[in-house]
Amino acid sequence: MQTTDQQPAQAIIQMRDVSKFFGSFQALNEVSIEVELGERVVVCGPSGSGKSTLIRCINQLEVHDSGWISIDGATLDGSKSSLQAIHANVGMVFQQFNLFPHLSVLDNLTLGPVRSGRLTKPEAKDMAMSYLERVRIPEQAHKYPSQLSGGQQQRVAIARSLCMEPKIMLFDEPTSALDPEMINEVLDVMVELAESGMTMICVTHEMGFARRVADKMVFMDFGAIVEMSDTKKFFEAPESERCQEFLQQILPH
Repeated sequence: MQTTDQQPAQAIIQMRDVSKFFGSFQALNEVSIEVELGERVVVCGPSGSGKSTLIRCINQLEVHDSGWISIDGATLDGSKSSLQAIHANVGMVFQQFNLFPHLSVLDNLTLGPVRSGRLTKPEAKDMAMSYLERVRIPEQAHKYPSQLSGGQQQRVAIARSLCMEPKIMLFDEPTSALDPEMINEVLDVMVELAESGMTMICVTHEMGFARRVADKMVFMDFGAIVEMSDTKKFFEAPESERCQEFLQQILPH
């Protein structure tokens, strides 16, 4: 089995004909996609189109019903080794911040690395502070989540994921729960992360962000990928009528 370290162009994420049902509702309909190491992918589409389900299947928060998913060469089959591959390689930032309210910002960041045995407490603290610097809020280290703005809490959530040193970051509409004036402070951190070479899949309606950082755009509707292309072509010459309609609705005129 080849690794991405030996062959950088190999896809670090592979999905083949992935379907997912919730009862009789089909949330994903034979979705296939590849993401290479260092690639930045933005997934967009109307509500209920399967965007969040797609990335939740990648880290197995939702277990796909059929098809095949591979992360960094490990097939996701529910085995212990495949779950370890997810935990080792994939970080995720949600719409809600999911911080522990009874822990300080610093303790939220150090909990994972210490409990997993990867780092000692002093090592984890040093790493946490370096990532708080990176997301531009080191001065908030000893505060509790309730003392922070929504934008600050989301930046803490990003730093917490980075403390596990993932190869892949998944973002599920990370700005949708924020007040408008707080959106840019989170997007700025995500832009910096993208420019550093992090492999990213981001579900978002922030098309300015998408144009700036995405290598590839994916448009979904009714659980299927309707259109997938490089970013320039996606915005300037979308092929499908459905994608054209969506962009006309979402882009400023």
